[in-house]
Amino acid sequence: MTVVRKLGIVVAVLVGVLAVAAGVLYALFDEAAIKRQLVEQVAAKTGRQLTIGGELGLSVWPDVAVRVGQVGLSEADGRSEFLKLASARIAVAVMPLLSKRLVVRRIEIDGLTVNLVKHKDGSLNIDDLAGDKPAPGATPEAAAGKPGEPLEIDVAGLELRNVRISWHDEASGKASEISDLDLSTGALSGNTGSKHFAVEKLKLATQGSSGPDHFLLALETPGVVLTAGEARGETVTFSATLESAGKKVAAKISLQDLAGSLDALTIRNLAFGLDGKVGEAAFKADLSSPVSVNGKDKIVTLAKLTGSLDVSSPALPMKRVKLPMDGRLTADIGRQRADFALKTRLDDSQMDLKLLVERFSPLALDFSVGIDQLNVDRYLPPKKAGAGGSATAKAETAGAEAKIDLSALKGLDLKGAVKIGRLQAHKLKLSGLDVQIEAADGRLQVAPLRASLYGGSLDGALAVNAANNQFSLRQNLRGIDISPLLKDLADKDILEGHGNVSLDVTTRGDTVSALKRGLAGQAALDLRDGAIKGINVAKLLRSAKNLLGGKQAVSGTTDTAEKTDFSGLTASFNIDGGVARNNDLSLKSPVVRLAGEGNIDIGHDRIDYLAKVSVDDSLTGPGSELAQLKGISVPLRLRGPYSQIAYTLELDKLLVEVAKSQLKEKAKEALGKELQKLFGR
Repeated sequence: MTVVRKLGIVVAVLVGVLAVAAGVLYALFDEAAIKRQLVEQVAAKTGRQLTIGGELGLSVWPDVAVRVGQVGLSEADGRSEFLKLASARIAVAVMPLLSKRLVVRRIEIDGLTVNLVKHKDGSLNIDDLAGDKPAPGATPEAAAGKPGEPLEIDVAGLELRNVRISWHDEASGKASEISDLDLSTGALSGNTGSKHFAVEKLKLATQGSSGPDHFLLALETPGVVLTAGEARGETVTFSATLESAGKKVAAKISLQDLAGSLDALTIRNLAFGLDGKVGEAAFKADLSSPVSVNGKDKIVTLAKLTGSLDVSSPALPMKRVKLPMDGRLTADIGRQRADFALKTRLDDSQMDLKLLVERFSPLALDFSVGIDQLNVDRYLPPKKAGAGGSATAKAETAGAEAKIDLSALKGLDLKGAVKIGRLQAHKLKLSGLDVQIEAADGRLQVAPLRASLYGGSLDGALAVNAANNQFSLRQNLRGIDISPLLKDLADKDILEGHGNVSLDVTTRGDTVSALKRGLAGQAALDLRDGAIKGINVAKLLRSAKNLLGGKQAVSGTTDTAEKTDFSGLTASFNIDGGVARNNDLSLKSPVVRLAGEGNIDIGHDRIDYLAKVSVDDSLTGPGSELAQLKGISVPLRLRGPYSQIAYTLELDKLLVEVAKSQLKEKAKEALGKELQKLFGR
């Protein structure tokens, strides 16, 4: 007998055996009984109601396959629906069954719907299906059981169609949904024990929603193999799109040429693209880097991260900003640490950022930022017409003033340093800026805060407490030129001079207006060789003789063309409730001496101050037009909002001063005559 004939006999016998086995299976297959048993077992084990409305079918060639349709599973309460299934088919290879091996040929699932719910107490509607609750009276050790066996998967093909998964959080009211999920693969295998995973022709596409946002997701690869000793793959691509009213963001990640092993995996190139639009602003990012993965130590390294970030918006003065990227990233997943470095350029500014993540969750990090020069004003949108103090007041009256939100500080844990060679922000110009920043437990501390500015130096600190919206500021300015500082900082041209200014204040509030009204602390200034702009005190004194002649009081508003020069100006302020009170003002000049006291209402941008002006003796000699003011302090009242301060030489107080002076002169004259008589002269 030839070999071919013998082989033919074997095949014929095998076919006969399979035919007999198929006949036995069909003969023993009782669809109604199987459905009844399944329903009873599910009810007994879970308390849920299982319904099988469609056909329960069996086929034995070329695969042993089970088909089922119109399946439903209730919630634990038995009233609402947890799961429903239009149809499913599971096919098992016949030949491996002869050697007692189960090899799944294909799994097909169509029209699966699952409703997941998180209850207000934190439990899930699938907790009763998990099967991980210990039996009554069992010890934790007994309930834990033996370590789980390795999970093994060997499927020749998987296909999911029209899958829908919904999620509802009863506590927050948030709802999300994955709809129209389609997944297909070729051969799919894996073993957690031997660390083996392989997939062929994987393709996934789905869409869904989360609140007002709608998303699309897609994943595709011709094949990937990952084992302890080998890793290979061509290209894995993942794309995602998020869209809602006025917003659309699309991202794409591509992994090209996987090689090595799970313990030492390399990816020739990781490419990341981001393209989006929010309102009228658009942004685009393109980044790439080779990747190495140390599977044993769980370390991922992107050694050469390059690309660019492009942002455009009609609100930007330059309409568009493009940043080139050059950096590196190392993430130690096991120790929850990451090290990131990035160099970039913004127009004429060179920037260097270093970031060390010390803990992923909750996030804790160290950072350092170095910039050679930066003009922030170049990238800020222009101020709206009418913006300023009056606009702020109107907004406050209308209840439309923006709130200061410090909630971001409450989850922040960071410390770092910022160094900038030259900086301009809101017109303020600094050089050699050196800042140390620390944030934890809802508190932000900026100390020290040092810089050079306007011919002098700044040294101080800033603290913010998010728990009660409290701010504290301490600053010492030495040798500064006050005039350009005030022009740039507050758009005020009211004072000239060089010297020192100190400030130590605290405040609390959730709007700028509230912060101004809550100011408390101290301030002081000591200036030399300058001028007070808006009023010429010497010129007013020459008009004071009109007061003595009984004419109307001299009054008016400040005029930037006028000024009062001084050789020295000192003052200290006690601040409470947004009002700065002063009683030790001292101004000295070759013409006048000035002292005074009064209030500056910072919270409402107003001033009420009484200055007392005295004339230098050299200007009150015989024949001088100011002779009548010799020894007299002329009262000068300043009142009104910062934008329009009014002044008045107060007649009643001046006449009192003149009367006192005249009495004093008469007393001196009488005393002199009596002394002459006494000494015989």
